[in-house]
Amino acid sequence: MAELCAIIESAARAEGAALMGVVNVTPDSFSDGGRFVETNAAQAHVDALLAGGAVIIDVGGESSRPGADPVPADEQIRRVGPALDHALRRGALVSIDTTSAEVAEFALRRGARIVNDVSCLADPELARVTARHDAAIVVTHSRGPMSKMAGFSRWPESGYGDVVADVKADWSAARDRAVAEGVRPDHVFCDPGFGFSKSARHTFELLRRLDELKGTGALLVVGPSRKSFISAVDPSGPGDRLGGTVAACILAVQRGASVLRVHDVREVRQGLAVLRSASFSTTTELSGV
Repeated sequence: MAELCAIIESAARAEGAALMGVVNVTPDSFSDGGRFVETNAAQAHVDALLAGGAVIIDVGGESSRPGADPVPADEQIRRVGPALDHALRRGALVSIDTTSAEVAEFALRRGARIVNDVSCLADPELARVTARHDAAIVVTHSRGPMSKMAGFSRWPESGYGDVVADVKADWSAARDRAVAEGVRPDHVFCDPGFGFSKSARHTFELLRRLDELKGTGALLVVGPSRKSFISAVDPSGPGDRLGGTVAACILAVQRGASVLRVHDVREVRQGLAVLRSASFSTTTELSGV
């Protein structure tokens, strides 16, 4: 597992961030639901993400959009299996996006090395499974399942005092629970949970003060991709939020993010390349210029 952390840190140094490409093998995800439910489409998408520069492939079989129905573990396993196996054959680092310990066990036994948990560790068994496989876990901040949200970025503005301090406290408590179940402290990654139990204002405040979460000492994972908070400044649908996504990714990297979970890997990588190039001295020769 030390190798995993080294790969992520190496990619972050070289590219600005390690890119986690999203593979939703679901019929109802908010952005691309239904596009990759067929095996051939899912595998081709994995290939495209890797060609675009993804270091991690994040495979999920259950939508986390507001109001989404829970998906039984056996159905999640049926959905994720082909894409997961294909990504492993391609030599990718694989993350399983699930809140189910049973699904995590399946994926980790196959060779996945990261569990992406959007429940803020509501089920301690998820940490136990992660620990048994000496895997890493992305603990994403939330305050309940997305089915409790009235809609995208619809959460009471009064739901937090200081959203950054509250997220940090909630996340730290979840990290402590994971460590108590046997997960190594440096294998618990922090995701502030843009859009999860938050209004657009809450998410923007988290993005603005993201560097404060570096105080947790955890590797910082951020997922702004196509999220509804972008529509607060431009009333666009998920497929038309690329500009906002790239801007949010660049800001996140400047504020300490090491991993970016995104749908548009190639485009975000291009944005990071421009950011890196802009920091070169004027005497630096850029290839292709």
